[in-house]
Amino acid sequence: MREADASARKLPPSDRAFAVAIALATLRRLGEIDALLDIYLRKEPPAHVRDILRAGIAQLLFLKTPAHAVVHVAVEQVAGNAKTKPLRSLVNAVLRNCIREGESHLGGLDSPICNVPAPLLKSWRQAYGIERTGKIAAAHCSEPPLDLQFRNRDEGKLWCKKFAGISLPAGAVRLRESRNIPELEGYAQGAWWVQDVAASLPVRLLGDVSGKRVIELCAAPGGKSAQLCASGAKVVAVDRSAARLDVLRDNLKRLQLRADEIIEADVLAWEPQAPAHFVLLDAPCSATGTLRRHPDVVRRKGREWEPGGKYLARLAALQEKLLARAGGMVEPGGVLVYSVCSLQKEESEERVEAFLREHPDFTRETVDADCLDGLEECVSHEGDLRTLPCHLEAFGGMDGFYAARLRRRG
Repeated sequence: MREADASARKLPPSDRAFAVAIALATLRRLGEIDALLDIYLRKEPPAHVRDILRAGIAQLLFLKTPAHAVVHVAVEQVAGNAKTKPLRSLVNAVLRNCIREGESHLGGLDSPICNVPAPLLKSWRQAYGIERTGKIAAAHCSEPPLDLQFRNRDEGKLWCKKFAGISLPAGAVRLRESRNIPELEGYAQGAWWVQDVAASLPVRLLGDVSGKRVIELCAAPGGKSAQLCASGAKVVAVDRSAARLDVLRDNLKRLQLRADEIIEADVLAWEPQAPAHFVLLDAPCSATGTLRRHPDVVRRKGREWEPGGKYLARLAALQEKLLARAGGMVEPGGVLVYSVCSLQKEESEERVEAFLREHPDFTRETVDADCLDGLEECVSHEGDLRTLPCHLEAFGGMDGFYAARLRRRG
C-alpha cells in the first residue's frame, strides 16, 4: 500500500486526481460491479485481474470514460504480466460486454443496496427502516459535495455569490462542482476552510462559547477547532497524534486563528489544570456516516459489522472510556457534547444511554432545531443530533453524524 501511495504521489496532479476518482468510484459501487462480474465470469480470475476489471467497469459505467481508452488500458495491464497475459481476450470480452449490456444489467440489480455489506445493511434497517436505509445507500453512491465554512461568518453571503454556490444552514456554502481547493480565491488568505455541513453542527450544540474556555478532545485535524476559535472561544485542543496536530496547527495558521493551548496527549491519561464549562469530545469511531467520502471504510480487513462483533465492541469500549474521562473535565452546571461520524447505534445512542446510567450527575438536554438553523429533520426522537447522508437530499446530502448535549448538574 505504501508503494502504491508513493507511486501515486509521483503522478502529475491531473493523473493523480483521475486515479483517485477511479478508486473511489470502484469502492462506492463495488457490490454492483462484482454482481456484473458474476454474470460474465465462469471462473474466478486471479485477484489482480479482477481488480483491473473492477476499475474498468467503474470507468465505463459510472465515470463515463471513453470506452476505447478503458479497454485498451485494461488489456495492456493484463498483458504486462507474464502470468496473466493469456487472459487478455477474457478482459477484452468482459469489458466489451459491459459496454453493450452493462447498463441493462445494472437496471436489474437491487442497487445501490447491493453496495452495502449485508450485516451493515441489516443494522441500518433496524435503526432507520427499510425506506430510509435505501436512501442512505443511494447517497453513499454519489461523490460528496464541497462545503465551505468561514472565518468571518458574516461574509458567507459574499463568498456564496463569488463562488456561485448554494447557501446551506449553519452558515455553510456548498460549491456546485468540485474544485482544486488551494487554487480557490480566499484559500491562501485564510477566509474559509472545508468542512461538511454535518460536521459543523456538533459545535453549535455547545451554545455561546465566546470568551469561554472550551476543552476539545480528539481535536485533530482541526475543523471544529477552527469553528471554536472563530467563535471567540478559548480553546484547549488535545489529541494524541503529533502528525494530526501539525495539520491542526497549519490549518489555524492559514486561517489566522489561534488556540490557547494545543496539547499532544492521550485523553485517557491527560488531566486539565481545571474543569471547564464546555467540553467537546469528537470520538474515534467507525466513520460509517462518511462512506461517500471514504468508501474504503467498510472494506478494510478486520472490520466486521455483525452485531456484537469485535470491531464495533472495541470501538464502543474506547468511546465509553473517553466519555467517562470527558465527563470528569466538566464543571458543575457545564456542558459536554459527545459526537461521532457514525451511523451505528452502538457508537452513539447506546453509548450516551450507558454514560447517563453510570453518571447520574449528568442529564441529556434536547437539541433545539433553532441552533441548527432550522434543521428539524436532524433532531432525533431522543432529542439528539442525528444527521443522515440522505438529509438535505435536494442539495446533495450531507455526512452522517451523531451528537448529544449533556449537562452536568450544578
